[in-house]
Amino acid sequence: MRTLYFDCFSGISGDMVIGALIDAGADPVQMEEELKKLNMDEEYNLSWGKVVKNGITSTKFDVILISKSDQTYGHSHSHEHEHSHGHSHSHGHEHEHSLGHEHNHSHVPHSHHGSRTYKQIVEAINEANFNESVANMSLAIFKKIGEAEGHIHGLPLEKVHFHEVGAVDSIIDIIGAAILIDQLGIESVQSSAIPTGSGHIHIDHGIYPVPAPATLEILKGVPIASNDIRSELATPTGAAISAVLAGNFGSLPSMTVESIGYGAGSKTFENHPNVLRVIIGETQ
Repeated sequence: MRTLYFDCFSGISGDMVIGALIDAGADPVQMEEELKKLNMDEEYNLSWGKVVKNGITSTKFDVILISKSDQTYGHSHSHEHEHSHGHSHSHGHEHEHSLGHEHNHSHVPHSHHGSRTYKQIVEAINEANFNESVANMSLAIFKKIGEAEGHIHGLPLEKVHFHEVGAVDSIIDIIGAAILIDQLGIESVQSSAIPTGSGHIHIDHGIYPVPAPATLEILKGVPIASNDIRSELATPTGAAISAVLAGNFGSLPSMTVESIGYGAGSKTFENHPNVLRVIIGETQ
């Protein structure tokens, strides 16, 4: 059985998942084409390229948001619109906060999209005509995050609101990951225990403990690995991708390894590389 194993020794985020899958040989250009079915491609550009993290060559994936002012006044940053194969944009999205919290960013919602609720995201996925596997994976991951956010904020699922900036990032990360996993012909997913990190993060609502409440809610029933890194290692998106897709959590299964990929995170730590490793191969 063709198996994907998430080796989360430095946590997991949506952009790390996509970077690692590209690094393992998935086709990002095909993913980019598929994502156009969402009719959101005027809101973002994608970039991916090789970076070295503490001695490990890995792939960094970024969603670069196009703000309304860029479009209106013609200040299009053309250098951001190219794929940076071999170059990495350090100003890409850094998935540090829970999706339900606002980021201060110049991106203005497009009038025809407005702000996105869980319900609107579900409609967008259903209308996009992805194949069944991609649609099902994407919907299940969004539901997991939506339910967690709703639980924390005391809202029913249909009222959960994904703030515009977080929404674009997470929509691309989640559906992009589903597209690549489908493209690679993965039949089963397994994962290591998930380290969440520790310490505190600053978000709109104030200073929160790590793991953030939504992340911890998403990881109910999932083995959490302890480590003493004072940083947010698992984001809600990354936590949900592993919680929904992995059928088993534990050490590397007995497998014949076919490909390995390293996806770079947006942080740099002194003593270990901030990367997610994916291992793809045949299990019995």
